[in-house]
Amino acid sequence: MYDVDAIRSDFPILSREVNGKPLVYLDNGASAQKPQAVIDTVTRAYAEEYANVHRGLHFLSNLATEKYESVRGKVARFLNAGSEDEIIFSTGTTEALNLISYGWAAPRLEAGDEIILTVMEHHANIVPWHFLRERQGVVLKWVEIEPDGSLDPQKVIDAMGPKTRMVCVTHLSNVLGTVVDVRAICEAARDKGIVTVIDGSQAAVHRPVDVRQIGCDFYAITGHKLYGPSGSGALFARAERQAEMRPFIGGGDMIREVTRDNVTWAEPPMKFEAGTPGIVQTIGMGAALDYLEGVGMKNIAAHEADLAAYATERFDGLNWLRLQGTAPGKGAIFSFTLEGPAHAHDISTILDKKGVAVRAGQHCTGPLMEHLGLSATCRASFGMYNTRAEVDVLIEALDLAHELFA
Repeated sequence: MYDVDAIRSDFPILSREVNGKPLVYLDNGASAQKPQAVIDTVTRAYAEEYANVHRGLHFLSNLATEKYESVRGKVARFLNAGSEDEIIFSTGTTEALNLISYGWAAPRLEAGDEIILTVMEHHANIVPWHFLRERQGVVLKWVEIEPDGSLDPQKVIDAMGPKTRMVCVTHLSNVLGTVVDVRAICEAARDKGIVTVIDGSQAAVHRPVDVRQIGCDFYAITGHKLYGPSGSGALFARAERQAEMRPFIGGGDMIREVTRDNVTWAEPPMKFEAGTPGIVQTIGMGAALDYLEGVGMKNIAAHEADLAAYATERFDGLNWLRLQGTAPGKGAIFSFTLEGPAHAHDISTILDKKGVAVRAGQHCTGPLMEHLGLSATCRASFGMYNTRAEVDVLIEALDLAHELFA
């Protein structure tokens, strides 16, 4: 059985009040809260086990290195990668996608080559490709979504042409909750020799991910959404792609030998991990993955599916609320506006007075907001510790906001 009360007791911040009300934290799409196991791991790493990694022969350096490097295997198992050498540590998805842009794409793409994107991509999966458009004349080819917010994978496949070199797509929309059939897209792309990049920032925290089954070349995750520390993350990069990549940042552990006249690189994945890394952040991410595995990703997915179904049912009773994205099987992420003059920022302020934390704005998805014809939305994004009772509190707070602005 999924014991959500026991899970909630593992997250200290969930017991606090905001504005005199119990905290209802529904901003998990931006960043998730941290369980005590992660907090304790980070505290212990700084208080009792800290030293630089890969460099020293003393006890603390060896201990820190062992704990740091053990996380590579944890990420590989979490994503079902073929080898832990296919895992590159990063500060998060944004850095990982920029590494792909600079390290793999920039040396290979020429003017006129195409990168396929969807209109619901996060800016982190748009801006690195705009760099290539500005600097090298690469063409960005956009695929539209359906009226319900779903993405027809065949539209992505049909957009693949003789000049298409990459397909870069989210696995789960951070605004609409849409789950993308990335396996079908990657299979078609592979048959055409097109490289695939999957933004897994949202999907990896909500459901099991199997990169071998998906068949992608790259899959990026970020630690702070996975109930781990900020400044942590990882990139699955298929071994064949790593062999084709140049380093992104130079210095420190990515070097094998430096002379006055030459430099040689370390073998991947170290080749792409320059300087002193986020040692404690990465160790903390490992603790978060241990916690998630202990609960079970399938169990988390089932719990959140129940929350999504219940929230959808409650939202359906509000004829003055406009929900964006109703794709079948969507994740527990809900973006909405209200009838009348209320701006998303006004709505979120009212909800905050009731202790309900939601996100308001464009959610780093400019092209999607343009597609929807909106300047901003409110977003309630659920996590493993949220409950049906919190859905009810959200609805009560929305009723109040509607009364105030109607």
